[in-house]
Amino acid sequence: MKTLTLIIKQIYFDQILAGTKTQEFREIKQSTEKKYLIYIDEDGNRYTRNDDIPFEKNIHFEIIPYDAIQLYVGYNKDRDSALIEVKNIEVDVLDTNWGFMIIRQSGILHYRAQMVYTLGNVLSKSVKSR
Repeated sequence: MKTLTLIIKQIYFDQILAGTKTQEFREIKQSTEKKYLIYIDEDGNRYTRNDDIPFEKNIHFEIIPYDAIQLYVGYNKDRDSALIEVKNIEVDVLDTNWGFMIIRQSGILHYRAQMVYTLGNVLSKSVKSR
């Protein structure tokens, strides 16, 4: 099972366990893009970071598929956690005037997009007493 690990706030964690929050959103940033996307150039070469791609190459991206998301509340050692099924994954463009790639400067793509994970069943959980 391919699992994505994410840190989440307690309020959203509780909503997911209660079934009232059915999607998790993550902005695509340069620091996190390799968790979400794979880039493929016109020759079929694959890259995990867009700034590794030669500037002259035409590229497209593919979403990295995950079966589940491992959620942790905060960074403390003794924290709530849960493994949640992923039903669907999409890229949501936030700025439709420019599309997914806003501008490519010095070989780097800049985004206005986010990942949208549609959540399914709670596969396991560990909730600490409060």
